[in-house]
Amino acid sequence: MTPTKLNFNLTGRTAVVTGASRGIGEGIAAALLEAGADVICFQRSAPSNELWATASRSERRLDHIDVDFSDEVSIAHAILAAEQRGRVDILVNNAGTQIRHDSVNFPLDDYDRVMDINARAVFQLCTGFGKSMTERRDGKIINLGSLLSFQGGLRVPAYAASKGAVAQLTKAFANEWASLGVNVNAVAPGYIATEMNNALIADTDRNAQISARIPAGRWGEPADIAGAVVFLASAAADYVHGVTLPVDGGWLGR
Repeated sequence: MTPTKLNFNLTGRTAVVTGASRGIGEGIAAALLEAGADVICFQRSAPSNELWATASRSERRLDHIDVDFSDEVSIAHAILAAEQRGRVDILVNNAGTQIRHDSVNFPLDDYDRVMDINARAVFQLCTGFGKSMTERRDGKIINLGSLLSFQGGLRVPAYAASKGAVAQLTKAFANEWASLGVNVNAVAPGYIATEMNNALIADTDRNAQISARIPAGRWGEPADIAGAVVFLASAAADYVHGVTLPVDGGWLGR
């Protein structure tokens, strides 16, 4: 009988995490460091003091490359800079943006900005790092979807379109790259208690409505998402391909 694969240790692996300056991205980067990976943050600002402390405590390398996710040249330069520093084994596409308007008044410029950052940049990063991963037949890519990879939402048509695209890109890349030793999957966070959702959390009525629909009875924390990412980045998920995994406290099942 084949031994059970329960290896979540990422020692010796290097991960690129986009948008790791706060919230879910920072939680993911911290969890990868704690699991043994070295981490390169792709973002405009330097990593937080807390993340540097996690790297020091875990005795892992933490690095930072400045990148503008709306600029394909900036992304291309960041990919090259990361690969010049060594092999990239794990890519986590977390960076994203959201703009709200009534759909009848949604400016095309805002639509394009959301799609550029949330979908086009993900495509460029996947193909950019995927080339070397497929050549050496080893790599893990984890994209961040959303509940709106499955649902339509309200006043966020561009965001819904972009996160639907993330789920479809995840499946498309998995179809081509699974046989080449590269796992491409996605995680779809539910309602997570981060700075981006402060307004919702502070709205007593809306917060109560949301919480009442979550079977787990609470909003998620960045660590809830980070655990799923570490799993998908590890050898324990070697036979998982093309999945968009909801981490939502049961929201979609309600």
